[in-house]
Amino acid sequence: MNFAVTALRPSAAADVKSTSLDIAAELSRLEALTNFELRGEWRRLQGMQPPKSLSRDLLLRGITYKIQERAFGGLSKSIVRKLSGATSGALLDADPKAPCVKAIRISVKVGTRLVREWNGQTHTVLVHADGVEWCGKRYRSLSVVAREITGAHWSGPRFFGLERRTK
Repeated sequence: MNFAVTALRPSAAADVKSTSLDIAAELSRLEALTNFELRGEWRRLQGMQPPKSLSRDLLLRGITYKIQERAFGGLSKSIVRKLSGATSGALLDADPKAPCVKAIRISVKVGTRLVREWNGQTHTVLVHADGVEWCGKRYRSLSVVAREITGAHWSGPRFFGLERRTK
């Protein structure tokens, strides 16, 4: 598969059409692949193993995005800069191997539903003013619910994605 971005040439419209046809053919080829073959395609394009829990649909979407990115180019520098500013640079610029020194806690309002999938089961927690409700029972904290779900000690806010790690 050989893609080229040709937007600077006068005949770019014809090249974009042929590239679009190449991508369409590639996408129809992907649909026929098994999950094992899709995981191999992901490794080839992304240069890393796909997450184990990734569904077939998300595998296809990730591979499709990468193919389109190679054909038409990725995000512009200004978009990357805006995304970086939206996260205060914490997520895009952070070194993943650097130790975290602080976590930012996200506050939630009363009535918020928190959803987390664990071992193939979806768990929904309703936030109340004096605690949380899970499976029809009231608990004093999210950590107690996280411990009930996992059987291990977890930070409740972290388990439900309410803390972001920062440098």
